[in-house]
Amino acid sequence: MKIKQAFQFLSYRILYAITYTASLLPIKLLYAISYFTFIIAYYVIRYRKEVVIQNIARSFPDKRYGEIQAISKKFYSCFTAYFAEIIKAVSAPVEILDKKITFENLELIDQYINSGKNVIACMGHCGNWEILNFLPYKTEYEIYAIYKPLQSETINRLMIRIRSRFGMELIKDRSVVRHILSKKISPSVYLFLTDQCPRINEEKYRFNLLNQETYIFSGMEKLARTSRSAVIYLHITQKSKGHYQIICMPICSDAGFVDEGEITKKYIDLLTENIKEEPYGWLWKHKRWKR
Repeated sequence: MKIKQAFQFLSYRILYAITYTASLLPIKLLYAISYFTFIIAYYVIRYRKEVVIQNIARSFPDKRYGEIQAISKKFYSCFTAYFAEIIKAVSAPVEILDKKITFENLELIDQYINSGKNVIACMGHCGNWEILNFLPYKTEYEIYAIYKPLQSETINRLMIRIRSRFGMELIKDRSVVRHILSKKISPSVYLFLTDQCPRINEEKYRFNLLNQETYIFSGMEKLARTSRSAVIYLHITQKSKGHYQIICMPICSDAGFVDEGEITKKYIDLLTENIKEEPYGWLWKHKRWKR
């Protein structure tokens, strides 16, 4: 066991060293590498291309095939570019990132925190959602990101290191309930990616998302109601290549006074608006409607 742990630690250190070294390259060179990756993924390997086309076509039945193809192509182009941006953020000066990542209506978080409420910030896989790692730099509050550990311990440790550079604290999905309910002193912000396909289908959390009956992860709302947290939506859009805007949008000020399902319904409405505003930005490659 110790040999395995030592090997994993060594692998992680080597991988982080490679990633950090790569992050020192000019962003234009990293974008060039990402463009080459896009060519391979889209034209040669055709990585999950059928899944992407099918998801987009079903989500936008009014669009012609040419429009669907254009969204698909831009999705692959942006998705590969995100990796270049994530790598560059490993060592990029905060002053540079601060110019590229803008937050609007952060006062909403201040308002809820000052009233003694924890804030649950939900979002979708829109744009380069990894840029939210920069949020702790913009606020004075503790920011926690809820995550599901990856199967590879080496990759998992690398992602934790990258995501925590600016003070983000990560909590395993199975530990968040105990954490938020036991933390009675200072209110904090908890980030949830809520558009994954849930393991258990609950009829109360079945909604219409992009013209399709969709089961939604219920844990976010249940935790918000139990902890009587405020809930916001983080609307992520790409204003230009490498430049992002995140807008804090209110869902409710106290989840304890909201009817069951209402928070998730509002989340779905805001997520739908986010996707329609920037359809190529959502993570189309997953089999979201496989159940």
